[in-house]
Amino acid sequence: MADIDNKDQAEMDPADMEDVEDVEEEETGEDENSKARQLTVQMMQNPQILAALQERLDGLNGSPSGYMESLPKVVKRRVNALKNLQVKCAHIEAKFYEEVHELERKYAALYQPLFDKRSEIVTAAYEPTDEECEWKTDEEEELTVSKQDEMKEKAKLEEEKKDEEKENPKGIPEFWLTVFKNVDLLSDMLQEHDEPVLKHLQDIKVKFSDPGQPMSFTLEFHFEPNEFFTNTVLSKTYKMRSEPDESDPFSFDGPEIMSCVGCTIDWTKGKNVTLKTIKKKQKHKGRGTVRTVTKTVPNDSFFNFFTPPEVPENGELDEDSEAILAADFEIGHFIRERIVPRAVLYFTGEAIEDDDDDYDEEGEEADDEEGEEEADEENDPDYDPKV
Repeated sequence: MADIDNKDQAEMDPADMEDVEDVEEEETGEDENSKARQLTVQMMQNPQILAALQERLDGLNGSPSGYMESLPKVVKRRVNALKNLQVKCAHIEAKFYEEVHELERKYAALYQPLFDKRSEIVTAAYEPTDEECEWKTDEEEELTVSKQDEMKEKAKLEEEKKDEEKENPKGIPEFWLTVFKNVDLLSDMLQEHDEPVLKHLQDIKVKFSDPGQPMSFTLEFHFEPNEFFTNTVLSKTYKMRSEPDESDPFSFDGPEIMSCVGCTIDWTKGKNVTLKTIKKKQKHKGRGTVRTVTKTVPNDSFFNFFTPPEVPENGELDEDSEAILAADFEIGHFIRERIVPRAVLYFTGEAIEDDDDDYDEEGEEADDEEGEEEADEENDPDYDPKV
């Protein structure tokens, strides 16, 4: 049989011989990979090995590379001088942000007349002129003049028809409620029972601290008279700090919110949406009688935004309070930086579409990279799709 096998091999085509050798190499490689996987599984099931790995990882986490320790003493001394320069840079940066705050205050005064006009239009205190209402969409810019006139006339007739069918609404109804519902960060806070209250929200204003005063800003929520509370303005003040922490100056990265103070809401009796009434049945241990007890407990609501956790003087908070404050600071900053200046774009959804486009672009870039990798693989003469 050996002679026959040898004879067969001698008669085999050289290309076939190469295929046999390739198969044998693949089988050998697969066996080695299989053994390696089995060995890895066995190692990961060994508690002593896992403990040693974890100890090693813990030791690496946050540990210096060892390069600094290897430097000559005279070089370490100069590095310390650079660190002192860095601390001075942090203090200059703090001054920079203080001046930025002053600029914000200056330009806030320039923006305010425009925001006041916006509020007047929303609340129907002012009716904009035809000229002020002119707005060209991208589609309109591409159309001919005659076509535009035709579409305007058609739109005018449709508007008149709608006005005949229903009462002409005043201003822009539910403007701020719609803004809140369009923004995920804010809509997550809204409950169904908050919506009737927020329908009365007429404006949100940002007020900056006066010159010479500690850095802060206040959000003012202006409401029309309503059945829920007697306040016309609900406010929340965020106190900020723009100076490096002496214990960790290198962590300074601009102004940070240190604390916030809400306000007392004067709720009308029975209209407080931050509280709810629940009924519980209690059974008497001795007599076995059952009675129903009514209790008032906290209720999820957007208006809890105005009663944030208090920061103690020592600055120490439990984990839950820290998480609430962190989210609170993010929301306050977002309202100040994005919502108030660009409210109409959040009302129409255009600002949200812009945010989505940013994410889509990143996704497209990632897809392009994957496509390039696939093309490279296809052009590789050694590339085997099965492997």
